[in-house]
Amino acid sequence: MTDLRQQALDYHSQPTPGKISVALTTAAETSADLSLAYSPGVAEPCREIAENPEDVYKYTAKGNTVAVISNGTAVLGLGNIGPMASKPVMEGKSLLFKRFANIDSFDIEVKHKTVEEFVNTVANIADSFGGINLEDIKAPECFAIEKALIERCKIPVFHDDQHGTAIVTAAGMMNALDIQGKDIKQANIVCLGAGAAAIACMELLIKCGAQREKIYMLDSKGIVHTRRNDLNEYKKLFANNTDKRTLDDAIAGADVFVGVSGPNLLNQEQIKMMADNPVVFACSNPDPEIKPELALAARDDLIMATGRSDYPNQVNNVLCFPFIFRGALDVRARTINDEMKVAAVHAIRALAKAPVPADVLKASGVKELTFGKDYIIPKPMDSRLCGAVAKAVAQAAVDSGVAALEMPDNYMQ
Repeated sequence: MTDLRQQALDYHSQPTPGKISVALTTAAETSADLSLAYSPGVAEPCREIAENPEDVYKYTAKGNTVAVISNGTAVLGLGNIGPMASKPVMEGKSLLFKRFANIDSFDIEVKHKTVEEFVNTVANIADSFGGINLEDIKAPECFAIEKALIERCKIPVFHDDQHGTAIVTAAGMMNALDIQGKDIKQANIVCLGAGAAAIACMELLIKCGAQREKIYMLDSKGIVHTRRNDLNEYKKLFANNTDKRTLDDAIAGADVFVGVSGPNLLNQEQIKMMADNPVVFACSNPDPEIKPELALAARDDLIMATGRSDYPNQVNNVLCFPFIFRGALDVRARTINDEMKVAAVHAIRALAKAPVPADVLKASGVKELTFGKDYIIPKPMDSRLCGAVAKAVAQAAVDSGVAALEMPDNYMQ
């Protein structure tokens, strides 16, 4: 652990502090170049944009730029550590945008006193960018912030902790249920956790066919049920009319367990109480709700996924968020709607069923990958994800009427 800590600190500090920089995309070598880049030549695109505001996409980098914005109130597993302490994570998000989808990104950390102040700050700078990725903002404030910004901004606003997690979870879950011979419409689902990721995961599973009344959500006080009077408006959406009160009550006979809570909260006895051929997504990071070796020792008929890269079936947001923005930016979508999210789900799950080429195996450090219990979602290093997901998202944006541009010819071919 000490070695890992030092390696991480060295990685973020050497040879240059941080992980991202700005690169020039045009010539700046001569006096003539500078006269075009700045005064007097720069006045010409300024005049064009003043005449036709949409020309900002033609003459600036706006259309390929995403802002990664956080207030540092829910950073990874570290909690409310503040805006500046969140900056390494936001820089990391920018690194992923560039590495996986060739999207330029700037991290912005906001200090504020109220939700309204945060929203006003972001809304007032939004037009500088092609899209906004909200990150590591605690619930329930994150719901109000995202809703307000979607209403006020003319560009896509996407809270990845909610929707990125939900999309990858839904893709893996639907594939796992297929393998287990189960219908999502009939599945009894236990969700341990009631924060932003949990609520978004369950809402998207419902859009993919799950039944709300078959979902049992738990927070720190137990089952979210209709006779509780301490629920916020978001938890109330999952208040089940049931006599069940504890995780033991809910897990008995359950087909699916989704954990977005904390480490070691699910035990082997509870695993044994689940229905035949269960699906367990223990996604707390870095330590899951139950370690895969313990779950698999309890029963051998389950499919197991975690958020970790050192076990099979990693639920990793990088499988979707760069490519969702890639597709949205390329057709100039004004929002990221449910149709685009569901399209991403189906693109990801379809890719897991396709033969895996040798370069993906090499990049993933494995000799073989075949769709099945240990391979229900693609590997993060699968270069086919960008084309598959971006194309599906862009087409969904066009089909649902939120795109300003038509699908480009031979897009992502």
